[in-house]
Amino acid sequence: MIDAHQAERIVEAALLAADGPVSILRLANLFTAEDLGERSAQTLVREALDALGRRTAGRGYELVRVASGFRFQVRQEFSPWVSRLFDERAPRYSRALLETLALIVYRQPVTRGDIEQVRGVAVSSSIMRTLSERGWIQAVGQRETPGRPTLFGTTRRFLDDFNLQSLDQLPPFEDLQSFVATHGEDAQAEPTPDETRPLAEVVQLPVGEQ
Repeated sequence: MIDAHQAERIVEAALLAADGPVSILRLANLFTAEDLGERSAQTLVREALDALGRRTAGRGYELVRVASGFRFQVRQEFSPWVSRLFDERAPRYSRALLETLALIVYRQPVTRGDIEQVRGVAVSSSIMRTLSERGWIQAVGQRETPGRPTLFGTTRRFLDDFNLQSLDQLPPFEDLQSFVATHGEDAQAEPTPDETRPLAEVVQLPVGEQ
């Protein structure tokens, strides 16, 4: 039977080795009946995670919980220095893509038609493809209207990338804009009826208002 300190080190090693967030259930499956004795695997894991959270307080990295589970990540305040390790710049996104993403995030499920009604222009296929390839949106069904248009919503990957456990934790829209705008190379924005209109205002417009 392993002790609490050894369990903490095992969980730490698993999180470091994983290529993404790890759920409590997956971490619990690391332990056999011989490891546990009379204890619950999930209780052991939760205690180990609590200990790791305390131990990383004040360090350059932290233990965070997102939709898919737990992971270690660099604290945001150190990203300006850590980013200098990498030659590649993170991608930046156009105003048109930001507006499309925001409408899907905050008003899902929505169709392309819904988005076009609010923005006043056609939604570029390349924008939808980029959001899909990034793993932020997916088809979640079809609206029961003529033509049965596809409904789009966000993914678990979107929640993970934004450090969210659920949609209930969505930040103010300005934070979403700031997060996406920090990533890489600008794409050319498609024209909109009013390029000066704040993005937050676009999100707040009811579907059908232009």
